[in-house]
Amino acid sequence: MQSANMLLKKIVTSSVLPFAAQHGMKKDLFSRALSLSLSLKQDKPCNSSEKLDLDAWKKVMRSGLQEEASETVPDHKELSTLAAAREILSMWRLAGRAVPENISDEQLKTFMECPSKSAKKKYLKFLHLKEIQKKKDKRKLDEKRERRLETQEQASETEETKRNSLVCLWSRSMDRAYNWRVAQSMIFGQPLVFDMSYEKDMSTREIANTVRQVVLSEGCNRRSVDPFHIHFCNLKDGSLYHKEFLKHYREAWGKLLVTVTDQCYTEIFPKDKLVYLTADSPKVMKTYDHNKIYIVGSMVDRSIKTGVSLARAKRLGLETAALPLEKYLLWNTGAKNLTLDQMMHILLTLKDTGDWKKALEFVPKRKYCGFVNKPVNELKKTLSLMSTLKLGKRRDEVPKQLAKNYYKKQMQK
Repeated sequence: MQSANMLLKKIVTSSVLPFAAQHGMKKDLFSRALSLSLSLKQDKPCNSSEKLDLDAWKKVMRSGLQEEASETVPDHKELSTLAAAREILSMWRLAGRAVPENISDEQLKTFMECPSKSAKKKYLKFLHLKEIQKKKDKRKLDEKRERRLETQEQASETEETKRNSLVCLWSRSMDRAYNWRVAQSMIFGQPLVFDMSYEKDMSTREIANTVRQVVLSEGCNRRSVDPFHIHFCNLKDGSLYHKEFLKHYREAWGKLLVTVTDQCYTEIFPKDKLVYLTADSPKVMKTYDHNKIYIVGSMVDRSIKTGVSLARAKRLGLETAALPLEKYLLWNTGAKNLTLDQMMHILLTLKDTGDWKKALEFVPKRKYCGFVNKPVNELKKTLSLMSTLKLGKRRDEVPKQLAKNYYKKQMQK
């Protein structure tokens, strides 16, 4: 009997207590087990007539486990209700029933709250049809968007090809027409000379600006109705002028329809036909002469070195002329030196029309107030404004004096 008590004590301490602690049993189960274990620990002598009631102990243990199971199962059911419903729907979908592929938690709760099985089937069918309609609408929108993008791409490609083909055809035809005109001018046209002998009078940057203006002048002449036959005189190979021209034209330099020579213009043309255009000349050009050969100095000087081109023309014994800027324009501020491309526009306009007013429109607007042929009232306003800005005198005294001096000069001319 004592050996049986020892065996029962070991069973309780080794198996029951750890099992109860791991599975979260309640305190009453622990208390029962502990009371039983304490009763066994008592060192009272047991009579042979006393028997251990093992059946009662088993009932106590089973009752505790059943209570624990009865309390944990409802919570598990509440948590797994939605998951069980989703599993049921997946099984119905595999069975071929009308069940939507994607269903939200709210829709799933509504499905579970349906009173009957037929109501659940109808609700699932409604969700299934709604999902199919959404997929159809989305597919139609995607197809419509793809068709629109395809039509836009095709239209853009066709327009681009048409535009490119038209531009290429236009550029080729116009290039041929321009080249034909320039080629005819090299035989029958009026010569125009660019003097390239001012390399020592300019810096590298000024030479680059000069060549850039000459390139613009050549392009303007090439697009003209009656172009000049351009001559680049005093242009030596390996000079700074030549290097800048190669940078701009590259391979087209050898195909350029201009005459390039290192000779001076006095060695090519007779001196009596040469006219050097310079702003420092005392002689003003009144009319454009188609029989003359005009020379333009290829020089851009930021410091405005006056008299350089005039001195060169006098040294060579050439006739000089200046544009009649003061005769036709109310000059405001700045020097009367113009850029080479502006000179080219003016000369081409004079050659085609002979109209000084139309030709001098290429002069920058900032350098003059207006043309002389304006009404007298506007002329007086302009003169008064000039006087107040420049001289700082009273507006009542200076305009009258300036107007009198101006009309005196005009009457003397």
